[in-house]
Amino acid sequence: MTFSHDVEHALEVVVDLVNTDPVATGSEGLPDVGSLRSFIDLYKISDLPTVTEADLRAVRALRPRLREVFEAGDTAEAADLVNGLLDGARVCPRLTNHDGYDWHTHYFAPGAAPAEHLLIDAGMALSFVVVAGEQERLQVCSAPDCGRVLVDLSRNRSKRYCDSRTCGNRLHVAAYRERQRAAAV
Repeated sequence: MTFSHDVEHALEVVVDLVNTDPVATGSEGLPDVGSLRSFIDLYKISDLPTVTEADLRAVRALRPRLREVFEAGDTAEAADLVNGLLDGARVCPRLTNHDGYDWHTHYFAPGAAPAEHLLIDAGMALSFVVVAGEQERLQVCSAPDCGRVLVDLSRNRSKRYCDSRTCGNRLHVAAYRERQRAAAV
């Protein structure tokens, strides 16, 4: 299953936003307003000229709600969670072609605060995943000591780790060493 570029980009933002939560990594990934501004600039999130302490608090509060969708046990639960995210949001679909990007859809209202903007982009992207029957692609890393989330966009749905070079490799090496120990006995 492939999603549009906009949906895949929004999913990447969602994953990285959720993974800034101390629940995911043990440390705060958005410690101050400057770090939120850097996050916004890194992902080229448009229409957010200012960022305040209140915005930082609101974005931090959004992360656990997004995480719940990744932890959902089935599609119905994921759908309920996405509906809860979007309930009351000012969704205002409009076509735009800004900053050198071709025509695409923005779902947030002009002038939306950062948390509202991120909530709506995330909610819409997650809704596309659920509607496509692909909710199982939203996962928490399989490494027992990792709390990061991921979106498995592989064809065969085989992605299990947030990063195969760290979590995946670490577990494969541990399994190899355990097999070596067992064989030596």
